[in-house]
Amino acid sequence: MSARNSQSNKAAARERLRIERERQAKKDKARRQVIVAVSAVAALAVAGGIGFAVVQANKPSHWEAVAKESAVTAPKNTEGTNGTTVVIGKSSAKKTLELYEDSRCPVCATFEQQVGATVDKDVEDGKYKVKYVGATFIDNVDQGEGSKNALSALGAALDVSPEAFMAYKSALYSTQFHPEESQDKFAKDSYLLEVADSVPALKGNAAFKKNVENGTFDAWAMKMSAAFDASGVKGTPTLKMDGKALTAEGSENPPLTVDQFNAAIAPALKG
Repeated sequence: MSARNSQSNKAAARERLRIERERQAKKDKARRQVIVAVSAVAALAVAGGIGFAVVQANKPSHWEAVAKESAVTAPKNTEGTNGTTVVIGKSSAKKTLELYEDSRCPVCATFEQQVGATVDKDVEDGKYKVKYVGATFIDNVDQGEGSKNALSALGAALDVSPEAFMAYKSALYSTQFHPEESQDKFAKDSYLLEVADSVPALKGNAAFKKNVENGTFDAWAMKMSAAFDASGVKGTPTLKMDGKALTAEGSENPPLTVDQFNAAIAPALKG
């Protein structure tokens, strides 16, 4: 092989090596660009996911949203601003028993199971009217929705009639249907409708069912809850007449038996 050919071959080899190195360098650069791009997309995805999670976490719940609604659909048989004044009984009755209750409250259930029938009869006999004020504070304690949902369903019952409201309230507090405070059964529309089937005026009532499932009176329930909060009452059940609390004799506790109730209300009716 001549020196000339040898030099040419070496030059050609060096050129092929240079071209190969440039090709490899371009591949490495492209690979790095892809890695950077993928990493950027991943970072954006993570940031976007975090941002979405933050937005979702800060998004008001359904109940928080309806609490701010200015247009409130109030049930029939209500009075006052946003329909939060609920008075049941004969207009001729001179006295009014104020009754503050939370649907999930176990002590309220005891009161209703023991004394509810007596209150119903007294109202029917015209001894006094009942002003009902519904609370939802147990939901705040237990992070639930049952008190609010049940109050909305009570609004749907009140929309049917005052009698349906009283009967449904009694059913919700009954030994058959009232759950343990830790069990948020009232949060489910299906359970509230199951309870309603025990009330003749509500069983098979399409309008009542629609109002429960559509949450027609959800905003009303939140306004009623706000009325309870503004009342200054700290616990349930609370009974008042002429602005004075009715309690079991010798205590600050609500009357939870018929005898205790009759003993507390008799002087209040005379006053």
